[in-house]
Amino acid sequence: MSDFKKLKVWRKAHALALDVHRIATGIRGSDNAGLRNQMIRAAMSIPTNIVEGTGQRSGKEFARFIGFALNSATELESHLMLARGLQLIDANDFESSHLPRLKCGRCSTVCKTLC
Repeated sequence: MSDFKKLKVWRKAHALALDVHRIATGIRGSDNAGLRNQMIRAAMSIPTNIVEGTGQRSGKEFARFIGFALNSATELESHLMLARGLQLIDANDFESSHLPRLKCGRCSTVCKTLC
């Protein structure tokens, strides 16, 4: 098993998950529980899939898990945009979510970072 903690993309995804957890737990109200939970789940899925991918035997399987991580990043982006649109999070939290920095890691950049 490779040391996933050395991967720049995992470190960014891990920081993103921590930041989104902080932001999401600040969203109050039982009517927002679903969005709050989905934000946290999507954010946590990104580094988790990267870790799972590093344990795969082939590059093809690894790429499949990177695809899962990218899909979770896209899902998270949608949740963050919705939370911002509903004024559940402020502009500073939206911008500080690190998503733009992670999103520069679309597949080609993610692969370059990992290689």
